[in-house]
Amino acid sequence: MSTAGVVGVDVGGSGIKGAPVDLEQGEFATERTRIETPQPSTPENVAQVVKEVLDKVGVDGPVGITLPAVVRSGVVKTAANIDHSWIGVDAVDLFGKATGRSVRVVMNDADAAGVAEMHYGIGRDRKGVVILVTLGTGIGSALFVDGELVPNTELGHLPLHGDDAEKWAAASVRENEQLSWKEFAHRLQRYFELLERLFWPDLIVVGGGVSKRADRFLPRIELDTELAAATLYNDAGIIGAALLAQRG
Repeated sequence: MSTAGVVGVDVGGSGIKGAPVDLEQGEFATERTRIETPQPSTPENVAQVVKEVLDKVGVDGPVGITLPAVVRSGVVKTAANIDHSWIGVDAVDLFGKATGRSVRVVMNDADAAGVAEMHYGIGRDRKGVVILVTLGTGIGSALFVDGELVPNTELGHLPLHGDDAEKWAAASVRENEQLSWKEFAHRLQRYFELLERLFWPDLIVVGGGVSKRADRFLPRIELDTELAAATLYNDAGIIGAALLAQRG
């Protein structure tokens, strides 16, 4: 089986994106396909759009899918930025039946992004404790110990300033509150200091779409921990899902 025949699909709050992935190079084999996330984003509606994405991608082969949720053994346990009717759904079974495809894995979106960064990106060959945070609508997280994933950490929900950290320091908050890059860096400083106190990581990787502009805010943050921007940006979720689908 060609590694370019493996497809990753990333289900987000605003868009559902998919692409075949060249797993030797760790990059898309062709341009990605994107369709708006349906509203309401119920399991049935999302599964239908995932089928449409896969049909447009037009590549046979195993599929890996991410969700903005805690997913344990294929079953959805939380629902962030998707409909709450997802909770309790066997997502592997749902997507397999809806698409008629071999869906090998459904997992948390930040975990998938972290797997890609650890295999192909800034975390490659890194030992010790590595935390990837994805800054977007909320804050996703992936925790690795000597390269092994500790799944479903949800560190964006750590308490900070009286609420979930993501409600104070996500990229969407910067946009909604029109924060300067200096103000945004100050908020991330406090969040990363919290991660330091709890986990003593060897490396914190900053991912999500805002990581493309990391030069605007990362140099303003001072930590005892090494801090670096992700190298796969928003492609990481699709690439990580495909990698794990190929592994089966």
